[in-house]
Amino acid sequence: MDLIPSFSVDHTRIIPGIFTSRVDILGEEKVTTYDIRVTKPNTEPAVDVAAMHSLEHVIATFLRNDPDWKDQVIYWGPMGCLTGFYLILKGNREPKDIYELILNAFRSVEDTEEVPGAQAVNCGNYLMHNLNMAKWYARRFADYLAENKNNTLIFEYPKAERFVTEDGRQFFDS
Repeated sequence: MDLIPSFSVDHTRIIPGIFTSRVDILGEEKVTTYDIRVTKPNTEPAVDVAAMHSLEHVIATFLRNDPDWKDQVIYWGPMGCLTGFYLILKGNREPKDIYELILNAFRSVEDTEEVPGAQAVNCGNYLMHNLNMAKWYARRFADYLAENKNNTLIFEYPKAERFVTEDGRQFFDS
């Protein structure tokens, strides 16, 4: 069975950054899923669950209200491993092309005084938010992005290569 694209990324080498996870064609339109990796998998602790939830609410609200991008946003949500987020946009842009959008989205968390939609009527787990920790993670990631703007590694996925033997056995290159 083939691995799905996000599982063929070498998670031992990926660093925080903005990556193209996959490009799909839906009807006549391209749709791109981006991996917004906030922490280094299997090295740094995962993002605190309540902070991740708050980041999801704040940044989703920012993205869907940005006048230049709101019509392009399909989805913003956390990864199950709690090391980052997936952003799905209409079209197919290079990760560098959404750098400013992502930087501004994470910078916007600092000015947030209340988590949008954090009431029982709007949220399935409205008590599970931590805006102060969300601000800490957002500032940390935004500062990292700013410091590494010219580092191409924050825009390029490290891929796990498969070695295939003559009899069809597959191995991952370590």
